[in-house]
Amino acid sequence: MNSTNPGGVGRRGFFKRAGLAGAVAAGVPVLASGQADAAGLDLGTDLDWLFGRRYQWVVGDHHTHSQYSYDAMYTVDRIAAGAREHGAKWVVFTDHGHATHEKSSVEPTSRDVLAAQRRHPDLLLWQGMEWNVPGAEHATLFFQAGRDQANVLREFERSFDWRLTGSESSSPEHEALALKGLRWLADQERKRRIHAPVVLINHPLRNGRVSPHELRNYRDAAPGIVLGMEGAPGAQADGFPKPHGNGGARGGYANNPGADSWPGFPAEAYRTFGGWDWTAAKVGGLWDSLLAEGKPWWITTNSDSHYNRGDRLVRPAVPDGWYEQTGKYPDPVDSGVPQLSAPYADFYPGEFSRTVVGVRRPTFEGVLEGLRAGRIWLSHGGLVQHLEVGVYSGGDCATFGGRLRVRCGSTVTVVVSAVTAYRPNGSGSVPRLGRLDLISGPVTGPAADRDAMTAPGTRVVESFTPSRGYAGRRVTFKHTFRNVREPFYVRVRGTDGKRHVAGGIEPAMDVIGQADPYEDLWLYGNPTFVDVR
Repeated sequence: MNSTNPGGVGRRGFFKRAGLAGAVAAGVPVLASGQADAAGLDLGTDLDWLFGRRYQWVVGDHHTHSQYSYDAMYTVDRIAAGAREHGAKWVVFTDHGHATHEKSSVEPTSRDVLAAQRRHPDLLLWQGMEWNVPGAEHATLFFQAGRDQANVLREFERSFDWRLTGSESSSPEHEALALKGLRWLADQERKRRIHAPVVLINHPLRNGRVSPHELRNYRDAAPGIVLGMEGAPGAQADGFPKPHGNGGARGGYANNPGADSWPGFPAEAYRTFGGWDWTAAKVGGLWDSLLAEGKPWWITTNSDSHYNRGDRLVRPAVPDGWYEQTGKYPDPVDSGVPQLSAPYADFYPGEFSRTVVGVRRPTFEGVLEGLRAGRIWLSHGGLVQHLEVGVYSGGDCATFGGRLRVRCGSTVTVVVSAVTAYRPNGSGSVPRLGRLDLISGPVTGPAADRDAMTAPGTRVVESFTPSRGYAGRRVTFKHTFRNVREPFYVRVRGTDGKRHVAGGIEPAMDVIGQADPYEDLWLYGNPTFVDVR
């Protein structure tokens, strides 16, 4: 890496502009407020010295439902238009696997997605499905297959969806069928029948159906295809208290262990924490135990859009059996009244939950490459406008999902830069970033116990509190690891600081019926690995 970036800002010049020149000389972590407002920032250029290349950061959603799902109502075009209104640039349509869907819905959905793509040429739209994973829960599945898209989706659904194969219950045989489905995808990619298949595990612990060993088996059966899981589920609006909402649980996480739940999960695993799944929210928990193996496992978030809170659209009344006979519901109609207690209280793509992917080019291929690379950060309720992480040593630098290779004894520095919010979110207020946490854990290699779900060495190594009153400004901090001798990873999270475990900094368990999502906002970044040789 050169000592200056393409904009002509050298190392000392960069840190001076970021307010860090003195801190670099002193070698201590600091938090500084930048001098430029968000409208004038180009983080891809200003931080190019750190990140080594320029990325565009695009918001998207990999989990949405249309009128072709048995429990939803929107047209494909309406979802696309809603995503566009809320700043999303890519959307995957993932209607439920179902006998009627396989028989009657796949081809019409393909036609509607192509029509929506023509109507919204600035969006990137995929047709996928929500796969009922044999012996487990749900997963997003999508790929590119050109004119053969519908045929391949139908073939997969018919062969590997538990609704069509009678393989719902947890058993070794059904787990084996799920792995067979993943290997089938890999085989179809090798044969060039499909391109770039992606699988992401949805709402992993909503019902406790996906064991730690299943997550590891999925990952290892299809590396580069099974990318990770939802760190936070959709349906966040379900937690709004009555009478202005459903009075339910964020993400629908109001369940208890069932006959097919993995027995090793504690009761708290069936709840969300600041809206995030227990697997991701618990420092040193299941997500960290996967990362401690040193293998990619990314987290995402999404809308899971079925019925979106505050929308005036409603599904027309239809006779029983309508979906089974037609494979879709009629187009929704305008009721004239905002719906605050919809059957599922979701948001539009990009409205509350944002999966932000760093791409070299805003194309289908660019988004797929960014997802596979783990170049992803996530936020709720517009907590920040932008987040960027650089992990560097000597002349090399890595960001989200990347790997930095260093010599034993090296110094490694992490720089985190965020642009604070300056626009009101759906609550009508501008969120304030209360704290950023840097989390680090050792990479210890493959787990001897495939059901391991703890990483005792992972901890918050530093917390940083931004100055108040800096809406739309850049805040930056750095942390230095000296004399690095063992491999490790780092990841970042942030919060508005409104709710924590008493006396601590960890997210608190959401209270069912009293979980306004705008009153407890968090962001997460995917990890960066440091390999030591």
